[in-house]
Amino acid sequence: MDKLRRAVRRIHVVDDGKNPENIKNINPVHPLARLLVTIGYILTVVSFGKYDLWGLAGMILYLLVTGIWEEISVRDMPGRLFPVLLLAGMAGIANPFLDRAVLWRIGGFAVTGGMVSLLTLLLKAGFCVTASCFLIMETGMEGICYSLRRLHVPKELVTVLLLIYRYLMVLLKEAERMMQAYRLRAPGQKGIHGKAWGAFAGQLLLRSIDRAETVYESMLLRGYHGEFAGQNIRWGKGASFCYLFLWAAAFAGLRMFPVFQMAGNLLRGIP
Repeated sequence: MDKLRRAVRRIHVVDDGKNPENIKNINPVHPLARLLVTIGYILTVVSFGKYDLWGLAGMILYLLVTGIWEEISVRDMPGRLFPVLLLAGMAGIANPFLDRAVLWRIGGFAVTGGMVSLLTLLLKAGFCVTASCFLIMETGMEGICYSLRRLHVPKELVTVLLLIYRYLMVLLKEAERMMQAYRLRAPGQKGIHGKAWGAFAGQLLLRSIDRAETVYESMLLRGYHGEFAGQNIRWGKGASFCYLFLWAAAFAGLRMFPVFQMAGNLLRGIP
């Protein structure tokens, strides 16, 4: 019950003030510019080699700058990253056993290529997911869908993406109501009894479908046909172009120059 409430609260926090009309009042940067920067960041992150740990580590600067500049709370980020890091770790768990070539030594400890490649895989997964979460927190799902339409993505696909996001909220709210009703009928029981899971899942599906149809009909009555009202709003073109250009230049520099390694070499050279 508490987990469902926290999940619903997280989505509400993301949605609060993150529609295209409100983005204009918060920040002049166009959502499309933010989307392109995030895509460029993800492509840059995955382009690093499996042994290029120092170069990949420099990509954390984008996350630090964005988190501080946008005042994004990262308190819940470890919980969101854990499933992704777990899957990435399972995919690369055999690397330390298969790649035993020693790349460097730290004191008496030998760091093998498998260890470095596993750590690189985990960093790539964490960086990409964190950048995606930051994008949703900055623009909201409506801003992302609006940007996709500006890129001429078919409106059917954009509508499916938006409705999946909206229906997820419907599903969580219905599950929360049903859990509360179940607890009132079985106050001394922890969780749901195994015999009730089948009926519970079936009722949750039927109730969610009914609510989802109501949501979709409400959207159609308000004039939604795959387009967004935010298209009539003008963002600051200068700020958007500067944002896009500066981050593109920063990604190119971080891709070519391992800043952490260069900084370490510089510090070691200082007497």
